[in-house]
Amino acid sequence: MVDQKRSETGRGRSPASTGEPGEYLGVGLHLGGSIVLFLFAGQWLDGKLGTEPWFLLAGVFVGAGAGFYSVYRQLVILPRERESEKGKEGKGS
Repeated sequence: MVDQKRSETGRGRSPASTGEPGEYLGVGLHLGGSIVLFLFAGQWLDGKLGTEPWFLLAGVFVGAGAGFYSVYRQLVILPRERESEKGKEGKGS
């Protein structure tokens, strides 16, 4: 009974489960960070192996793919999962 009142008033929920705009602030950082991380990893591999610019280019594309997947997951998949969980909770009551 107490838990139900907490969920109705919004207390006791984690920030990630509230669907507030604050959780989306890091989406651009995920995208940019993954591109930069893989770019530097590719640049380092090119320096070690002498294969310029191939690993750098591969790193940029892999980083972009990983970043776009992270953005897609944050903006599309996680909200769907939250909605399906809310539906399951509503049916269980």
